[in-house]
Parts: sequence; C-alpha cells; structure tokens
Amino acid sequence: MAYAEATRTEAADRAAPAKPPSQFWRKVRYQLLNVFAGLVLLYLFVPISVIILFSFNDPAGKFNLTWNKFSTDAWAHPFGVPSLQDAVVLSLKIAFLSTIVATLLGTLVALALARYSFRGRGATNFAIFTPMATPEIVMGSSLLTLFIATSGWPIGVDLGFWTILIAHIMFNISYVVVTVKARVYGFDRRLEEAAMDLYANSFTTFRRITLPLIMPGIGAAAALAFALSIDDFIVTQFNRGAEVTFPLFIYGAARNGVPVQVNVIGSIIFLVAVGGMLLNLMIQNSRAKRDARASAGAVRRAQASEAAA
Repeated sequence: MAYAEATRTEAADRAAPAKPPSQFWRKVRYQLLNVFAGLVLLYLFVPISVIILFSFNDPAGKFNLTWNKFSTDAWAHPFGVPSLQDAVVLSLKIAFLSTIVATLLGTLVALALARYSFRGRGATNFAIFTPMATPEIVMGSSLLTLFIATSGWPIGVDLGFWTILIAHIMFNISYVVVTVKARVYGFDRRLEEAAMDLYANSFTTFRRITLPLIMPGIGAAAALAFALSIDDFIVTQFNRGAEVTFPLFIYGAARNGVPVQVNVIGSIIFLVAVGGMLLNLMIQNSRAKRDARASAGAVRRAQASEAAA
C-alpha cells in the first residue's frame, strides 16, 4: 500500500509542470546571451578595426606596425605604390569573372541535385564536396600538375590569368552549390504547383516563382564566391605563372614592409562588402513588407466580397 502511494506521488511529481525560472534568472540569461554575442562580435571586428585605423597612419619607417601620427595621404593616393593597382585590378577581374561563372554553373547543379533523381547523383554530391574538404595546398598542387601536363595539348593553357580563373571557378562552384541547394530545399514547392495550375509553363514558373524565391540564396552564394576568390592565396600561388594578385602582392611586400595603401584597399573592400550586405538586407525587408501588405489587402478584399455576397 505504501509502495503504491509512493509510486502515485512520484508519478504526480513527474506529471506536474516544471516551475518556470524566476524573472531575475530570465533577465540574467538574456543579458548573458547579449554579453556572449558582444564578445564574439568584438573578437571578429577588433582586427578589422585595427586595419582601418592604421590606414590613417603615417609610419616613421617602412613597417606600418606602430602608430606615429594621423594622416590621410594614403586615402588620397590609394595606388601610390608601384604595381599595387595592377594587382588589385587583376584580383577584381578574376573575382568578378569566377563569381559569375561559378554562380551560373553552381545554381544549375544545385537545382538538378535538389529536384531530380538520376544515376550518379550520389557520386556528384561527393564530387561537389571534395574541393571543400581538400586542403588548399593539395588542390593547388594538383591543378598545377594538371595544367603542366596539358600545356602541350591543343586545349592546354599556360600558367597565368586563365589558369587562375579556372582554379577559382573550380573551388567556388562547390560553395555555390551547397548554398543554393539549401535555399531550394527550403521553399514551398506548392507555390510552383499553384502557378502551373494557373496555366503557367515551366519556364514562366521558373522565372516568376522559383527564381525570385531562391534569389537570396543565389546572392549569398555569389557574395561568398567573390570573397573566397579575392582572398585566395595558396591555390593562386601554385597556378599564377607570372601574374600577381592582391594577396600575392601583400605577401611579397611583407618582407620589405607593407605600405599603408594596403590597409586602405583592405578597408575599402570591407566597407563595400558590408554596404552590399546592408543594401541586400534593406531590399529583403522592403520586399517582405510589400508582400505582407499585398497579402493583407487580398484578405481584406476577399472578406469584403464574402460580406457583400
């Protein structure tokens, strides 16, 4: 009897709802989360802040490592160092071209992998993830071996601009596929079915429904590909030939002293990237508000029609 009573008491205790934390502990948890997020952001942005700060420095010698005095000469002449402009222009050209090609090809591959079942789909997925998992030094040396082995062929190319571009497209495609495929899996397929029920063909459905829905993923993939391309050093170093990109220029200048203009170019790239992300966020928020207003107006019109009927 006592055992049964104890069992019922224990079952009642388990069934009883847990006591919610007090208001004090809820505030503590909330503030701890804010503090942790602030520390993470501080860890991320302190090095960038130092780069921007030292872009206004007038160093006493060749090395821009200690603060001397405030100056805007580097910002007034950002390409005042020989060969710096050529390196930046080359990096931008390769980044833009590789981003465009990788985004187009990667988006098509992501749609095929997310939508269709075909023979070799598993092997294709494995091949897509291989460049992401392979160390860059292995990838760079393998591509160098490929380019040297095919240099005498009719379709072979010499080391230089085109080999860098091919290498960047190759490792960028993987990141584009993964990013876009996640977006394709995330949206409601019933929207496409509704468009086809309204007599839209496959191309119109893709252009008016699918593409706008996956466009944020495509934009994020393109931004990631551009950042990876303009920042790459190891793969570019193996396959550059006589070309010098911006990261390679920094590496070569580090032995004699990195000029202040390098901080200026890095600050400009960072500010442009942040501005692009903020602009994209504003566009998405504006689109979401517009869609919400349109949906609310459609609901009000439907309710008015029902009331009139």
